[in-house]
Order: sequence, then C-alpha cells, then structure tokens
Amino acid sequence: MITLNETHDPALRSWVVSANSPTTDFPVQNLPFGVFRRRNTTEAFRGGVAIGDQIVDLAALSSAGALQGLAHTAAQAASADKLNALMDLGPQAWSALRLGLSRLLREGAAPPPALQACLVPMAVAEFDVPARIGDYTDFYTSVHHATNVGRLFRPDNPLLPNYKWVPIGYHGRASSIGVSGQQFRRPLGQILPPGATQPVVGPSKRLDIELELGVFMGRGNDLGEPIGIEAAEDHVFGLCLFNDWSARDIQAWEYQPLGPFLAKSFASTISPWLVTMEALAPFRVPFSHPPEDPQPLPYLDSAANRASGGLDIELSAELQTPAMRKSGVAPHRLCLTNYRHAYWTVAQMVAHHTVNGCNLNAGDLLGSGTLSGPTSDQAAALLELTVGGKQPVQLPNGEQRVFLEDGDTVALRGWCQREGAARIGFGECVGTVLPARV
Repeated sequence: MITLNETHDPALRSWVVSANSPTTDFPVQNLPFGVFRRRNTTEAFRGGVAIGDQIVDLAALSSAGALQGLAHTAAQAASADKLNALMDLGPQAWSALRLGLSRLLREGAAPPPALQACLVPMAVAEFDVPARIGDYTDFYTSVHHATNVGRLFRPDNPLLPNYKWVPIGYHGRASSIGVSGQQFRRPLGQILPPGATQPVVGPSKRLDIELELGVFMGRGNDLGEPIGIEAAEDHVFGLCLFNDWSARDIQAWEYQPLGPFLAKSFASTISPWLVTMEALAPFRVPFSHPPEDPQPLPYLDSAANRASGGLDIELSAELQTPAMRKSGVAPHRLCLTNYRHAYWTVAQMVAHHTVNGCNLNAGDLLGSGTLSGPTSDQAAALLELTVGGKQPVQLPNGEQRVFLEDGDTVALRGWCQREGAARIGFGECVGTVLPARV
C-alpha cells in the first residue's frame, strides 16, 4: 500500500500557473498519464502528463535530458504511442518518474527553456486510448446496483446468493473501447418485444449508461502464479473514468445463460488520463463488509485492505440532449455517487482475477461495474434512475428521458477532495449516441 510522500504535500504549487487553480483537476499533486498528439497533425501519439491546462510531452522531456536514472528510463518508456512499456516497468519506475516530474514542475524550481518547450496546451491536443488493451474484464462491485437491478426482475430475491462471497466479473470486448469524445452508433441486435414469443432484429430502444471506474494493470503475473491481495496494488498502474454503455433490451434477451454479449461489445468509453495509485494515496479510506454479511475469504482479505483498501472518489454523470445543446442549456446532472460504496476493492478484484492462475498483462483493463450508491440519487445507470423505465428523468428544458435518444451526450466526471490534501481530478469522459445504421 502506497504511503504519503513529498509529492502529496498540499502546499506545493507549480510554475505552470493554471495548475494552481483551486478548481483544476490537474495540480502538481496529481500528474496523471495519457497519450496525445497535436490535433490536425500527423504527429505520432506519445505519452504525456497533465499539469493544469498543459501537457508535459514525455518524448520531448526524455530527449531534453531533464531526468536522470530510473525516472529517465521511465520517461523513455512513456515516449511511445502507448504506455504499455511504462506500465510494465513496475511501481518503482512509476514512482521515480512521478517524483522527478513533481520536482521539475514545482514552483521555486528554475525551469530551463528546454523544459518549458516540452509543454503542449491541452486545447490543441487530441487523445488516444492510453494503452494497448490485450484483455478487458468487467466486474460488478456495487451491491447497491446489483440489488436495484435484481429487484426489477426478482422482487422477492434481488441479490443472487454468490454476490457477497465472490467478486462477479465477465470477459468483455477490448476492440471497441474508445477514448473520451467517442461517437458511436446505436447498436442493432435481437430484441424480444413485450408479449412476443419470438425476437426481432432492430436498434436498441433501451440504451443506457454505466458510470464505472477503469483499472489499468501494470506489470502482470506469470500464468499459474496468482497475485496475493497484499501485492495486488503493486500491479495496478492507475484508474480512469469508464462508461460501459449498455443496451438493456438486447441484454435481456441474450444474457441467459452466459451473460451480456452484443449488449456491451458495441462501445465503451474511457477518460484519457490515468490517475496513479500513488496520486490517490491521500484519499484512502477503511473498507469492510457489514458485520451481518459474509466476511471475505482469506485470499480476499488483508489488514491493509481493511485499513485503507477503499478510495474516496466522487463520481458524477451529466446528460445533454441535442435540444439542450441547441438552446444553450447546460448539461443536467443525473447522479452523484462515490467509489467508497463499492462492495469489492481494487485489490480484491486483482486477487480474485488471478487466484485461478490467470495471467494479467500490462495494459489490461478491469471495469469496476456500475458504481451506484445507497440512495436513489446515487443510481449510476438510467435503468435504476427510472426504475426500469417507469419514472422518466425530468430535464431542465422540459424534456424527459427514460433511456438515451440519438444525439444525447453523456459526460462522466471524477474527483477527490478532503481537508489536508490537494484536490485532484480525472478530467472528463464524454460520449455521444449516433443514429443506428439502417
């Protein structure tokens, strides 16, 4: 478990003036990683670090020789078009690069002209998926989401008996994961209309959001060698926002007996910046299951996980319809929830995923599952917010939504803040629904 160090000092300020704004997601205490290039150019994508409204170009920084030792090695690894090589170096290299960047960017450091030349304004940048994702596994870590959805279909027995014993997950499609700004067509699939006895093929009419966190793996494990819960977070590079769009009507017909397929594989959207576990250290919180629930089995339990396995991350989802955009109406917040409500931690997901000997690799992605909280305003999917479509969401311009319509844009946001720590954020994760193909 990462402890606090000099990079977390809330008094630190940066000579990059925009990084000192109280509302920025990217102060010098954050320093998340992504992959970028200047928009409308043929430049190669390469690794970068967010600082205020600027990006530190890690390829340029590496060439400038501003870092030494392991930090320099890590910057070189991050100069490629994906961050897999950096992820594979492990936590000592990640921490060395973060410390080196922190010292270079702090107020009081005398930035050489060569360092200032390594900054690229975010306003002129475009982003790519930050890693080559070999495999993607989606978990189901919110007991509140599982209960709310289960109640719609099984009112008398909403939660299946295995839920409180085992972190539920399924293997998903990695090729359709895109970065914030993604536009995707409404999916087609088999749907069983109400009262019908045979399905039809058509566009989904119950297209939904799923507000999740994405967990990008760092150095992996050998096939047959589990990762113990005590070491699990040493294998996690960082977290991002994740919208795992879901076609509820396609899923309802196809998911038995093997689970979702076409209802999920058409698109998922991540935010471009990966916030490291080290940056999140000030926002650790205790974790436990309610005393009346089954307690985690030994491979899913440790003193460190109980003491600080949770993360206090505020999460929100906002919706803007085409009519709202046209008339200048601001996006409407659908929900405000927090990752601390999750029933399983990041370390437990990794430990469970590998307990059978499954090998994870650098750049693999884990989804947390929909992160609904205990109250109705913390429901992180329209399926829950509308109680299965029975209670439409009222929008400020008089429109209603039960599920997403063509042209709707959804933005996810995440941030951490508490007394005695600098506020840090995840940026935004934005996606827009396009009409289905005819």
